[in-house]
Amino acid sequence: MLESRPQTQQRNNHSGQETSLWSSGFGMKLEAVTPFLGKYRPFVGRCCQTCTPKSWESLFHRSIMDLGFCNVILVKEENTRFRGWLVRRLCYFLWSLEQHIPTSCDASPKIMESTGVQNLLSGRVPGGAGEGQAPSLVKKEVHRLLGHIQAPLHPFLLRLFSWALLWFLNRLFLNVQLHKGQMKMVHKATQVGSPLIFLSTHKSLMDGILLPFVLLSQGLGVLRVAWDPCTCSPALRALLRKLGVLFLPPEANLPLDSSEGIRARAVVRATVEQLLVSGQPLLIFLEEPPGHPGPRLSALGQAWLGLVVQVVQEGIIPDAMLVPVAITYDRVPDAPSDMNHASAPLGLWTGALAVLRRLHKCWGCSSRVCVRVHFGQPFSLQEYTINARSCWDGRQTLEHLLQPIVLGQCSVVPDTEKEQEWTPTTGLLLALKEKDQLLVRRLSQHVLNASVASAAVMSTAIMATLLLFKHQKGVALSKLLGEFSWLTEETLLRGFDVGFSGQLRCLTKHTLSLLRAHVVLLRVHQGDLVVVPRPGPGLTYLARLSADLLPAFLSEAVGACAVRGLLAGRVPPEGPWELQGIELLSQNELYRQILLLLHLLPQDLLLTKPCQSSYCYCQEVLDRLIQCGLLVAEETPSFRPACDTKRKHLSAKLLWKPSGDFTDSDSDDFQETEGRCFRLSQQSRCPDFFLFLCRLLSPMLKAFAQAAAFLHQGQLPDTEAGYLEQLFQFLKASAQEEGMFEYADLTLALSAVWTFKDLGVLQEIPSPAGPQLHLSPTFANRDNQDKLEQFIRQFICS
Repeated sequence: MLESRPQTQQRNNHSGQETSLWSSGFGMKLEAVTPFLGKYRPFVGRCCQTCTPKSWESLFHRSIMDLGFCNVILVKEENTRFRGWLVRRLCYFLWSLEQHIPTSCDASPKIMESTGVQNLLSGRVPGGAGEGQAPSLVKKEVHRLLGHIQAPLHPFLLRLFSWALLWFLNRLFLNVQLHKGQMKMVHKATQVGSPLIFLSTHKSLMDGILLPFVLLSQGLGVLRVAWDPCTCSPALRALLRKLGVLFLPPEANLPLDSSEGIRARAVVRATVEQLLVSGQPLLIFLEEPPGHPGPRLSALGQAWLGLVVQVVQEGIIPDAMLVPVAITYDRVPDAPSDMNHASAPLGLWTGALAVLRRLHKCWGCSSRVCVRVHFGQPFSLQEYTINARSCWDGRQTLEHLLQPIVLGQCSVVPDTEKEQEWTPTTGLLLALKEKDQLLVRRLSQHVLNASVASAAVMSTAIMATLLLFKHQKGVALSKLLGEFSWLTEETLLRGFDVGFSGQLRCLTKHTLSLLRAHVVLLRVHQGDLVVVPRPGPGLTYLARLSADLLPAFLSEAVGACAVRGLLAGRVPPEGPWELQGIELLSQNELYRQILLLLHLLPQDLLLTKPCQSSYCYCQEVLDRLIQCGLLVAEETPSFRPACDTKRKHLSAKLLWKPSGDFTDSDSDDFQETEGRCFRLSQQSRCPDFFLFLCRLLSPMLKAFAQAAAFLHQGQLPDTEAGYLEQLFQFLKASAQEEGMFEYADLTLALSAVWTFKDLGVLQEIPSPAGPQLHLSPTFANRDNQDKLEQFIRQFICS
């Protein structure tokens, strides 16, 4: 690599040379090209045609696909009604004055007149007057709860905040891109007359500020945002309420028989009723923010969504339009340095200091972050409620589905769906009927799936994936450019959008500059550059970035790991590709192996649609493997060719079978599939692509395998938090020994603990000191622990 010199001198020269490489633009003269200027991309974000067919047709037209993008924070003289040199210097301020902000209106009197609050004041329901409390005290308590939930909008403060935020965003971000076609669908949904409910992913604390700004700039008025009160101090909450933020009072999560809880839930319900009746848009985050040690689906988001569902179910409003939202960053601006520990609530002065520090950091920084905001196709909540289909009937726990197969007691996978619910149920959701609770869970999972599918893949995610799973030991820049282009094309071919465009070298420079803290640039004698990921915990950061690319390749990754598990007992893992290609793989064996992996992987990772059964997903995985060229159909003389699509038996039952019911009795005589076989393709590109797909799931699978190996070392009984810390320290120590840090993540450790609880490996037993984790008697046996580890490791490709 570099010329041989004394070690200390070489280290100093290496540091200086690396700095010059970054500052010189890789030593090449490059034209400055701003990302995100492309027009021709897959149009993503269509709603589910199975659950909402009418919305799928009515709120979309092919012409909106060609409308292109707009930069929301790019405000010029043309965006105001005035012209002149002074306007060009005050355009941000003039723009904020021209935004439509409704006059301040206190909704408290209307809420006090609602049926639920009047029942409290009259003592007709538990928790109201007449139960040892005077009506005046109950009324005072209701006003206190209302003050905690919301406050009247402050128009002057909103305009001042919009101007300051526009100025701040232009110094923090390179651009904030929005597809005009997606925005046109949202505007079309407003003409229906139903309130808009925006259901969003959650990548940053800035989402709750950025999304209302985007919608205000597009003429949709002031957006009400349901915010987590635990993330803000009381002073900051008081300010945010005047800007349209809603906070859930802590009393709402008290037990169902608590009078204070009943009173708080009634007031929250009345507030949401008045909000929806007045037609104001509402933003709910369905996803927990990064760094939150817990399930992916937000319990708070489900609680707010449950209130909306309840209002529509009871006919207070005829319908509501649900809009999936996703927001993606090149680099999350407020990501903590240590995401394995929850951050403290943000205070008013702490937030101001954080803004000043960010501005100081961005002042001389040339590599600013790019943002994409995505709005999915709106759909009717009423239509979804009527047409919602789910394959959750006859569900079984993971212990009944997978444990007998892991222990070798059974070889047949039961034909039922997996029951796995990690998101805790709050008091607001428990107050609903059981069928409505199930509807809210299905709906939140369905919308989050749509939001993730519509989110664009950023350049940092593609670069992190290439460096982590293909070139962890380093790669020449010339080769990296080609592979970046290849992976971008593969992503687009799978119907996922990318959040960048422009000249390839400029994109690579922009991306590597954002990843500067985690990669090293070295110059070789031939004049080319070598990009090397920095060894150490920084690889965990690259693994988090690469997770944004996983949804685009998830089906193929599951299929590749399933094939690896099927070949594990036949061919040595280090054997040549030609030897693995000799093995015949029957369709039933592939189905079984895919099902086993689907049951093992957490639902938070898969995010499958509730209207899609596991067997349909298996067929989709198999189709993807054939389409990408990894599997080739092998004809057998005893069965008709796989390309023969005619049916041998045509019956009314088969012809009119619903497409989602994929059971043993349908799909072209399911028994015939036993004779259909496949081989691994022998094309030259297949071995590398197969290995790449397997490695996409390796962080989670390796964390699970290490958790199985840790069972005989862990100190049990212990609390869940205590055992989690034990496992996390073990993962970090193992990663240090192996030099592979991508699985040393607290979130992966928590997923392993919860999966093992569902699998019956760990048992939670009540005790006077609180719930304690114990090793189940079945897995107290070391042989069974080894079987579990071997079962997981069969899916890992070395």
